[in-house]
Amino acid sequence: MPNTEQLEHSMPVAAVKLLAPKAALPLAEKVNGHLVEYRRDLQNNVKNDPAFHGYMENNYLMEVECPRFGTGEGKAVLHDSVRGKDIFLLTDICNHSITYNMNGFTNHMSPDDHYQDLKRIISAINGKAHRINVIMPFLYEGRQHKRNGRESLDCAYAIKELMDMGVSNFITFDAHDPRVQNSVPIKGFDNFTPPYQFIRALLRMEKNLIIDKNQTIVISPDEGALDRAVYFANVLGVDTGMFYKRRDYSTIVNGKNPIVAHEFLGDNIDGKDVIVIDDMISSGGSMIDTARQLKKMNAKRVFICCTFGLFTDGLSAFDTAYENCYFDRIITTNLCYQPPELKEKPYYIEADMSKFIASIIDFMNHDASMANIYTPTDKIHQILAKYNSRELSGLDI
Repeated sequence: MPNTEQLEHSMPVAAVKLLAPKAALPLAEKVNGHLVEYRRDLQNNVKNDPAFHGYMENNYLMEVECPRFGTGEGKAVLHDSVRGKDIFLLTDICNHSITYNMNGFTNHMSPDDHYQDLKRIISAINGKAHRINVIMPFLYEGRQHKRNGRESLDCAYAIKELMDMGVSNFITFDAHDPRVQNSVPIKGFDNFTPPYQFIRALLRMEKNLIIDKNQTIVISPDEGALDRAVYFANVLGVDTGMFYKRRDYSTIVNGKNPIVAHEFLGDNIDGKDVIVIDDMISSGGSMIDTARQLKKMNAKRVFICCTFGLFTDGLSAFDTAYENCYFDRIITTNLCYQPPELKEKPYYIEADMSKFIASIIDFMNHDASMANIYTPTDKIHQILAKYNSRELSGLDI
């Protein structure tokens, strides 16, 4: 946890409570465990001050329920008081495994359903909390962030709607376009990225990497992810390159122009390890095609790092691509729902984000600076130094 000195000399805004509907409960339980550990180990004088009762607890997770009526309508029920609390509401809008019954049918919850439940919980809080902070790792409607023609602006409207309901801070990860925060210019909007968690997970599993510009290159699979790739490459001290998607603008398929080919711009990758970094894997077709072309260009190994592994068309295409040696590893975070079968795949690595979220909550609760959390450059350099000296094995980093 970075710079705990800030927390040791600052006071909390109010007592913390972590709320999570069923969709985000597994991640919330991990976050709660780390938060309990942080508060127990932190040397802060307010721990023993009666005025800050609730600062150090054995559990910060509050039970919340979102039952459904037979018609499919729902409501939110809180099982404890939230009065005066600093609420952190964690949700996962991509968890399609949650079901409900409607008129005798079983329906899987869509992002729209999860978003409605989020608003129901905020409504149940009913203005009694000291502050409401929403943690939505995958930004709802984040891919509909701008208007092309006669279209709705779903993402901007959703953020504005939540702020109008009384949300003080909105926390998300790797937003498709963080400029949607322009819809709420005087409200708190934080967008975090997981490069440190990616490199930590990769170095834990691969013991024979050489991270230098002669052996490794970071690739962006499209122009939208170039900023991520450039930052990652600069921190690692390696070169970068990118693919751009050549589309057929005379045709529209499923609401978008189909991709004709992926064209590569960058240095020679012959014999190099390639790290492909992006915000999400949706169906995975573009990522598999990118990996296939990289191996065709004689890349040594291909490691795919994506914040959100949605796998909307299942895993069979990735199984086939792995058997054909198109890629070597896929690293995604646990910020969104992961199918159980994914964790059993030999090519999959999970980048755990629960500790990171717990540190975000702790810093925000103390109104401390988030600068060191935003840019983990020093931490990445430290882990690379340990790895290059082969001190990484067995260390909890």
